[in-house]
Amino acid sequence: QVQLVESGGGLVPAGGSLRLSCAASGRTFSSRAMSWFRQAPDKEREFVATIDWNTRGTYYADTVKGRFTISRDNAKNTVYLQMDSLKSEDTAVYYCAASPSYSTNFPRRVAGAMEYWGKGTLVTVSA
Repeated sequence: QVQLVESGGGLVPAGGSLRLSCAASGRTFSSRAMSWFRQAPDKEREFVATIDWNTRGTYYADTVKGRFTISRDNAKNTVYLQMDSLKSEDTAVYYCAASPSYSTNFPRRVAGAMEYWGKGTLVTVSA
């Protein structure tokens, strides 16, 4: 019932910046925490960042804290991931994910807890 479409990926030199966008369909966007995960080839999908639906609190993986910023615009049904000071190890397919509506005390960092997923956008950072 909810479709998520990521955009903004591409090739960028180390130290550069990209901003990813995730557009959501439906009328439940404002009641869902939104997250970004990423997956490099032959590696498990890992948590990147989450923004809560109610408190707007943000949470980041230690590997991206201080470099990435997650934000949301409920009027546009869109969540963003601003990525600065990119490193080669940031290279991965980045996925947008939505939690169940009105969820509280959910495992923000667990991919299996997400209800909907986008198809991903590839970010490649040159060494």
